[in-house]
Amino acid sequence: MRQYMQEQKGKNERAQQDVPGIKIRSNDNPYHAPDMQSKVLQPRRLSAYFIILIESGTITYNLDLQDIPLTDGQLLFAMPNQILTPPAKPDNLKYFKLLFDEDTLALLPQQFAFLVNPLNAQTLELDTAARERAVTIFGILNQLLQSDPPADTEIVLAYLNLLLSEFNSAYFKNKGTANILNTNLSKFVEFKLVVETYLTEQPSINTIAEKLALSPNSLYRIVKEYAGTSPKDYFTNRLITEAQRRLRYSGNTSVKELAYELGFNDPDYFSRLFKKSTGKSASDFLPKQDLSGK
Repeated sequence: MRQYMQEQKGKNERAQQDVPGIKIRSNDNPYHAPDMQSKVLQPRRLSAYFIILIESGTITYNLDLQDIPLTDGQLLFAMPNQILTPPAKPDNLKYFKLLFDEDTLALLPQQFAFLVNPLNAQTLELDTAARERAVTIFGILNQLLQSDPPADTEIVLAYLNLLLSEFNSAYFKNKGTANILNTNLSKFVEFKLVVETYLTEQPSINTIAEKLALSPNSLYRIVKEYAGTSPKDYFTNRLITEAQRRLRYSGNTSVKELAYELGFNDPDYFSRLFKKSTGKSASDFLPKQDLSGK
């Protein structure tokens, strides 16, 4: 029996590997091994897009040092480079968890603005009908990714596209954005992507505006509309968030080394900016070492 279960597990893993960059976990397809359970509960920097939908039950995730409680019909999504700390799963939780990478996203026939979170809301609540549709699609994807022989990649991508379309619609629903493809929102999405791509190069705001074919004044107006702040302050806040992530989770990196990694020529200026932005010194965010010798 044990050999049979191991063979089945190997087949399921090979099937998932044949479909590019997509993984699903659920009540029907959980992490079984105790060593894997322990591993997945550790804080980690995401290398892929992460989505969890709660079908029923309650759980609290920690994303970028912020606790985010979730309950029936609620969904959390996170982007690459964010720091995610999963909790232990309650016994009564029913859920679907999805991870997919940038290469997979590039294979889809459309873009999904919600994935870069232009409205700064990384949770959303599905109404009953949308939740039922999402659960159905999740179930089909789960079956396709575990099938033997492996499911056709185009079919898997078609269902992933359908699922993300459902979430994209729910994200912008009742958010005061009548047209999710309006020019200003599209430019703000592009702005966020440029910030992520060139973060440590610290381009000037004029340079970013040029990349987006906008005047600096137009860029200011668009970023102010969606982020409530100036492009410069948005960029600075993103740098400080990245600094906190790296200080907390990058091991033995010193404050001086981090300053250079993030594109600052003057570590002292970085330290002053960090304290001004967070109210704490950068060294306060370094992991605490046990010096007791025990």
